[in-house]
Order: sequence, then structure tokens, then C-alpha cells
Amino acid sequence: MTVVDFIQKVLLDYGFSESWASIVSNLAIALLILLACFLARKIVKLLLTNVIGVYVKHSKSKWDDILLEQKLFSRVANMTPAIIIHVSASAFPVLQVWIQRLAFSYIILAAILILYSLMDGFESMYRTLDVSKEKPIKGMLQVMKIILSIVGIILIISVLLDKSPLVLLSGIGVFSAVLLLIFQNSILGFVAGIQLSENNMVQVGDWIEMPKYNADGDVIDITLHTVKVQNWDKTITMIPTHTMVSDSFKNWRGMRESGGRRIKRSIFIDMNSIQFCTEEMLERYEKFNYLTEYIQEKRQEIKAYNAEIKGDPNQLVNGRRMTNIGTFRAYVQEYLGNLPTLNQDMITVVRQLAPTEHGLPIEIYCFSASTVWVEHESVQGDIFDHILAVVPQFDLQIFQSPSGKDFM
Repeated sequence: MTVVDFIQKVLLDYGFSESWASIVSNLAIALLILLACFLARKIVKLLLTNVIGVYVKHSKSKWDDILLEQKLFSRVANMTPAIIIHVSASAFPVLQVWIQRLAFSYIILAAILILYSLMDGFESMYRTLDVSKEKPIKGMLQVMKIILSIVGIILIISVLLDKSPLVLLSGIGVFSAVLLLIFQNSILGFVAGIQLSENNMVQVGDWIEMPKYNADGDVIDITLHTVKVQNWDKTITMIPTHTMVSDSFKNWRGMRESGGRRIKRSIFIDMNSIQFCTEEMLERYEKFNYLTEYIQEKRQEIKAYNAEIKGDPNQLVNGRRMTNIGTFRAYVQEYLGNLPTLNQDMITVVRQLAPTEHGLPIEIYCFSASTVWVEHESVQGDIFDHILAVVPQFDLQIFQSPSGKDFM
């Protein structure tokens, strides 16, 4: 005699009709099974999380901590009710087949979620390694999750329909076009992710610029579908992964790895202040740091050159003469060459550009020794603070458009 028959017999003895006795007995068994499922899940979860949790806290390994954070043991406990229902389905002969199918389907779903937790745990552990920035695996794991989900759906459908999964797979070609359409972005993202990783085009932590998507900042995550960029204003830009291959973007990683950050800025000299140097000017300039040796060498060189030139030496246009703008350029070149805040292993140039309506541009092109933005800007500011302050010492004037007091 089964438990259902026993309860039904007791109810009949108490005067219940046969139909009501059957209904009440089935409901009672269902409630008992649900109660057993609830208690079993609680007990298993308590054992797994508390007992194993104590071991995890005292363990030096990081793996078990990550698995606990990913709720792996809670998801294992979720399988308990389905197992109990599957075993107890014989209490309901009429619905036994469907109850067992549904319970087994839930077991498949729970198993997939457990595998998800294992993948997430592996990805979390992998992110603690330095290689994770160069070779992220998040996109690959997302592809594996999609494949696992498709396999799970096929298995669940095969269980519910009581058909072999091979039968379902044999007809999947009919829906291949639909599947390609549905997973188009996933396929493109997966292929792009492989190209980005293999060619080392972008890594987590890289500073990139992609004007098409108004992205200018650090890459903080690379997934199957998107590359997440935190812009300098702290906004987040999401860029489709496949566009990182099909479109152009600028990666500043090379600058960071080179150990120098470029300074490229011009000051504009009023061309009316440019002149040949007089003896009095040269004697004054010769007292400046970095110019003593330069002026002495230039004087000898020019004297030797002019000795071979025929013509009136008192005429400035005859022969060679030093100019205040040329001496200023030589000073700035030497000044930059002695700055410890610049990367002296990289190029340093002070050059004239083509004259404009704003004056004669003198461009400073060099590299700071620090690639950190704040430090770089400080170095750049110090350089131009000094240059702008010494320009009048060379009898030159900075050009700026007339404004304010210029009209008074």
C-alpha cells in the first residue's frame, strides 16, 4: 500500500467521498513533497555554505573564495528539490511522466547554472593575473555560455518531447539562417575578439580615442559584444567589439610604454622685434646660462667667415650676423637639453615654423619623462612659464591679438 492509498483509506473511514478523498490525499502528498523539498534545500545549502564556508575562510587558496562568491554551492543546493520531485513522481501515476520530465529539465537548467558559476569563477581568478590585460577571456567565456545555453535548450526540449537530441539536431539546418540572424552580433564579436587578442590591438587599461563613438579614455572591460571605455569626464562609452576591427581608433599604449609623453606647442614672436644682435646685446646674452660657449663659438665662426667676404663690414647685410631670434632658439634648445624632467633619450627640437598673421611660430617639440597626465602637464607648464618669461630678455616680444588695454 502506497502513502497515497493509506491517506485515502483514512479519509474514507472518516466519511469523505471517494472523489474528495482522492483529491485531498493527492494535495497532502504534494504539500509533503514541497515541504521536503524546502527543508532538503535549506539543509543542503546550510551544510555547503556553512561547513565549506568555514574551510574556505581558513584556506589560503583564492579559488574556493571566488567559487563561494559566485554562489556555486547555493546553485548546487538548488538541484536538491528537483531530485526529490523526480524520485517522488511515482506518487502521482497520472502525471508521473510529465512531473519527471519537468524535474529533469530543471536539473539540466541547474547544472548549466553551476557551469556558469564555474566559468565566472575561472574568469575572476584569471583577472588577477597580469596576462589578463593582454589576453582577456571574457568574450570567449561568453561564447561558451551561449553554446552551453543552446545545448541546454536542445536537451530540455528533447526531454519534454521525449525525443533524442540527435533528432532535433538533424533538423537544425532549417533554422540555421534564423540562428545566424539572431546571433549575428555574437559571431561578429567573437571573431573580432580573437583578432583583437591575437594582434594585441587593445587591452584593458589602454587609453584609446575613437571619435566616431565620442570615446576618449581608458578601456575598463572587453566583452563579447562591447568594449567599455571610461572617458576622462567619467562617462562610460560602449563600443561594439566588431567595430574595433572594422573602424579606426587611436591607442595611446605606445606612448605609455615608451616612457615619454610628447610636448608640442608653439609660441608666437612679434616679427617686428626680430633684429641683428649688437655687441652690447651679445655681451649681455653671453652671461646667460647655456649660451656662453655657444656665443663664443659663433663669434669665432662668423668672424672667420666674414673675413673672406668682400664688402663694407659696417653694412649689416654684408656677411653673417647673429640674431636675437636665433640666439633665443639656441638658448631654449640648451635649456630643454638640461631638464631632468624631460626624456633626454627622445628627440628634442626647437624650430621655426612658417610665419603667419599671428607672428613667427617657435615650436617646442620634446617628451616629458613622465607619461602620467598631471605630471606631464606640470612639466609642460613649467617649461613654458620659463620660456615666456625669458623672451623679453632677448629683446623679443610675444605676439598677441590686440585687446583690452591695447586700445586705451
